[in-house]
Amino acid sequence: MKLIGSYTSPYVRKISVMLLEKGIAFEFVNATPWEAGSQVSEHNPLGKVPVLIADDGQAWFDSPVIAQYLELLGIAPALLAREPAAALWERQIEAAADGILDAAVLLVRERLRPAPQQSEDFLLRQRDKISRGLDWLEQNLNDQRIAFDPPRLGAIAVGSAIGYLNFRRVVPGWCATRPLLVRMAGQLFQRESFARTEPPAS
Repeated sequence: MKLIGSYTSPYVRKISVMLLEKGIAFEFVNATPWEAGSQVSEHNPLGKVPVLIADDGQAWFDSPVIAQYLELLGIAPALLAREPAAALWERQIEAAADGILDAAVLLVRERLRPAPQQSEDFLLRQRDKISRGLDWLEQNLNDQRIAFDPPRLGAIAVGSAIGYLNFRRVVPGWCATRPLLVRMAGQLFQRESFARTEPPAS
């Protein structure tokens, strides 16, 4: 099995953590879509990572689809519940985490533009999405609706999102009023799967 992606992509990290948690051997191919000669677009017409090349040669792309594929392999531990409603709830948590990531990535890219060209309204909208998403996660942790010991798909997605916020210093004060998310992230980051997929410092 081959995983194509970037060491700094949080979507790729989510899939890497899943593979490691399940003990699935895979080759990691470090590739970014915008580099000349990148193989990403050969396997994903949308030119996005991650891309998973299965043992039968089938290419799977988009991290929620890849996550579903990995669960269909039936390899323990299961990261989605067998009961449909419980599995759907895990997907809801994943969607919230991915939505936070989507806003964070847009915010980071906007900040790379020259200051006079940046849209403060756009930046504010992305920060609001991130803040509301984190508040939603904190509330559901308080309601004991997010399990993370051991982690399932939702928790892995949340850990990947928080890792990216810290890595890119997006909304640096996010942890001040969200102690349950801080505790959850701390426990997740101690796991070997998260430690091995921490993005490089530079």
